[in-house]
Amino acid sequence: MTDALKRLSDEGVAIWLDDLSRKRITSGNLAELIDQQHVVGVTTNPSIFQKAISQGDGYDQQLTDLAARRVTVEEALRMITTADVRDAADILRPVYDATQGQDGRVSIEVDPRLAHNTRATVAEARQLAWLVDRPNTLIKIPATKAGLPAITETIGRGISVNVTLIFSLERYREVMDAYISGLEQAKERGLDLSKIHSVASFFVSRVDTEIDKRLDALGTPEAKEARGKAALANARLAYEAFEEVFSTDRWAALDKAQANKQRPLWASTGVKDKAYKDTLYVDELVAPGTVNTMPESTMEAVADHGQITGDTVRGTYDDARAAIEAVEKLGIKYDDVVQLLEDEGVEKFEASWNDLLKSTEAELKRLAPSEG
Repeated sequence: MTDALKRLSDEGVAIWLDDLSRKRITSGNLAELIDQQHVVGVTTNPSIFQKAISQGDGYDQQLTDLAARRVTVEEALRMITTADVRDAADILRPVYDATQGQDGRVSIEVDPRLAHNTRATVAEARQLAWLVDRPNTLIKIPATKAGLPAITETIGRGISVNVTLIFSLERYREVMDAYISGLEQAKERGLDLSKIHSVASFFVSRVDTEIDKRLDALGTPEAKEARGKAALANARLAYEAFEEVFSTDRWAALDKAQANKQRPLWASTGVKDKAYKDTLYVDELVAPGTVNTMPESTMEAVADHGQITGDTVRGTYDDARAAIEAVEKLGIKYDDVVQLLEDEGVEKFEASWNDLLKSTEAELKRLAPSEG
């Protein structure tokens, strides 16, 4: 069952699980995935925590204690989520040690309501790093305009970062620049650059979902032919940009100081359209020095029938450009699509966070001790 996942790992793709819950930790499931499915990292987001906590397994005792202390709902939420991340980080610590800090990572996101506030994002990132207090944590910061300087400052303080919600090639280049600027600041401060890590989460399936919807509305043979190609093309061109940026003289100076490249992370790799193979965004995005974070269903599909045939990214750049150009020629503007997806991504995470606050508040009220 795990041959395809092993081949994927052997090709230089780190397999991360895009899910976390208290039950997954305490049941031994996470440890099992690490042992048997080549999982070497975990990503979380507000939607994942909202699902985990609303389903309830394993949280009652902590919620009862928090209710007895009469903490605010926001404090309770942070205590719950950081506890899960801390425990997952401990489980992944051997992987972190074995890979010199590259993998064995667990991500936790800043409050998405702060996505357009640079100063508050930096403050939240520092607070989360302090609360979790594990060296193998990545603080997730969204790649909004306000997020870019927050990435630089957070990296400059020696805190490792997972940059999330990247959809456009232009924004991805800005993210890499923000990371490198942060490393330069860290170097000036005398920090050990070898201890600072980052991934850039480039979202995949949502690009096809939005562009395919617009192609279907056109309904022409040319539009039908263009379906299902834009997301892979976009991600492959992102890898081309990664190769370019991390081969410059500017990077060479940091490389000499033992800095780590910011790896591209393929996010949103679960296939939404049943017309496409369910392992599409794994099989076709194999390249060295990348991460693919998958929901467990996608991981199981890859283990069962994934087709890992070697590098499927390098050497595809001209075809990728042609695929994006074909969509543009049909009147679908790439810049409009990726900006919409960024805006919607922030809104969705904020809505999930608000839902999470509401469900946590309801649990605190249910478990609160009676007066007297």
